[in-house]
Amino acid sequence: MDIFPALLAVLSDPVLTGWVLLAAIVGMIVGAIPGLTASAAIAMLLPLTFYMEPLPALAFLYVIGKSGRYGGSIAAILFNTPGTAASAATQLDGYPLARQGKASKAMKVATISSVIGDFTGEILLIVGVAWIATIALKLGPPELFAVYFAAFIVIGSVIEKSVTRGLASAALGVLVAMIGLDPISSTERFTFGSFDLTNGIGLVPLMIGIFVLGEVFAQIEEREQTTEMVQNGNDAARNTLTWAEYKPCLPHVARSSFIGAFIGMLPGLGSAIAAFVAYGEGKRRAKNPEAWGKGALEGVAAPEAANNAVSGPSMAPLLTLGIPGSTIGAILIGVFLIHGIQIGPTMFLTSRDLVYALFACGLIGIVFYGLIGYFGAAFVGRFITRIPTKVLYPVIFLTSFVAAYTSRGNLFDVYVMVAAGFAGWAMRKLDFNPAAFVISFVLAGGAEETFRQALLLSDNGLMIFVTRPVALLFLLIGITALVMRVRSLSRQSRAPHMETAQ
Repeated sequence: MDIFPALLAVLSDPVLTGWVLLAAIVGMIVGAIPGLTASAAIAMLLPLTFYMEPLPALAFLYVIGKSGRYGGSIAAILFNTPGTAASAATQLDGYPLARQGKASKAMKVATISSVIGDFTGEILLIVGVAWIATIALKLGPPELFAVYFAAFIVIGSVIEKSVTRGLASAALGVLVAMIGLDPISSTERFTFGSFDLTNGIGLVPLMIGIFVLGEVFAQIEEREQTTEMVQNGNDAARNTLTWAEYKPCLPHVARSSFIGAFIGMLPGLGSAIAAFVAYGEGKRRAKNPEAWGKGALEGVAAPEAANNAVSGPSMAPLLTLGIPGSTIGAILIGVFLIHGIQIGPTMFLTSRDLVYALFACGLIGIVFYGLIGYFGAAFVGRFITRIPTKVLYPVIFLTSFVAAYTSRGNLFDVYVMVAAGFAGWAMRKLDFNPAAFVISFVLAGGAEETFRQALLLSDNGLMIFVTRPVALLFLLIGITALVMRVRSLSRQSRAPHMETAQ
């Protein structure tokens, strides 16, 4: 298999291995800081990769995403504040365990489960991605547009509580992506006479604004809240994890790993949904479901395995179809574009060695954050509490300005970043979805291109999408996902009224 030579090549390169180790540390720390996500860190560090070789740049950000997902569990267990949205499920049992003086035991369970889940997802990606790419090579423009259409519907309708707000977030991302010159006729669109807008909105300043400044503004608004760490305690017996204690967690970890891997392959769903689905399924199958929510080790293991299993498979739609399965995937598209790498099924013909080297870096990164987390998660937690927020957030704020400017050396990008920051903050306040907005922004260019190509191939206009079986299948998948989501929300809204009537 291609992965074994890739592993040897990565391990024999000390500089590349050093970048992977640094990424594991940075991601873990960022994920453990309440209110700061791995996506924000990756967006902020993206300009740094302009000056790096393609593989170290991709590996650095990819592993930050992996370890950042795991790092969120540290904040959830120690601070009762999820470092990431996905770690909110870990918080349900992790914090009660910390209150019982078992914080280290909980973090060790989270670490082992995260590593198993992440390894499972990565192996499934390595085994299956080339096969998916082979199928994707046979898809024409009508089929590819239908895939984009299904992705827009799934992203907009499933990852937000309100279908209307979710779809509106996705539609807004498409509209913003259309600013600039028409790719075929070169006529201006939505530029309002501004020369700066003729080149379109830059991906880097937009993402820094949405994910970094938007989060900083939200944290400033909630600055009266304080972060208090639960002390770990000195009882070694309470914090020593034995095989007998972890063994009951294994069935939950195995099941949750496959749940997370499956959800990861679906564009836009992400690790938060995977973690809560795995938690609910684990509690339903548990021998003592009444113990969940009160400090069950299985309640930490299940969501952590699912959360991290998303990481690898979420790269499958990105690498094979150019469709990011997560916000981190959307940011990685920027790295591919910066280094002139064409993503999609042809990538396995033109850059096969790079792809498998990236997978190898992912596997090594899992080992690094697993070892660091198992032996040093409590130290990371103590380190976080010593960083005053009145220092942290101004530094992030200033770094964002520098990063936005250096992306293209254009002051206009700084204005875009600030506007996007306020937009991201407003989206959070109004329950719109920033992730759906950004992913749709990234997808819009490819969707427009395939749509126009499909129409050029067609003699019957839009009917080409109906007469091509594969294209029709993906259109129906998108419509079915929307209908099922609307019905699900409708049943949830009726349930309280029915209970009140009874």
